[in-house]
Amino acid sequence: MSYKKIVEMIPVEKREKLSDKLLNYLLKAKKENRMPSSLAKCFLSQWQTGGFDDVVGLAVLLEATVTVEPEKTIEFVETEMQLAEVAKALKEAA
Repeated sequence: MSYKKIVEMIPVEKREKLSDKLLNYLLKAKKENRMPSSLAKCFLSQWQTGGFDDVVGLAVLLEATVTVEPEKTIEFVETEMQLAEVAKALKEAA
């Protein structure tokens, strides 16, 4: 399943909190070398142009965070955001 499809599973009212937390995880990650340069370029481009509040931006952020901090991201989505189906889809996509 694509990250865009996964984002579409997330209720709109939860997306802002999710994007804030994921951005925090990504910026504090010590494993940034896990992110391929193509994904890093996409992430930076999205940050400069559109942000992470829309479906495309959140999909890029979600993919980047799952790439760098998969366990932390999936745990947050499942426990704090209470999105079990989204967490399951992320596990499969990782």
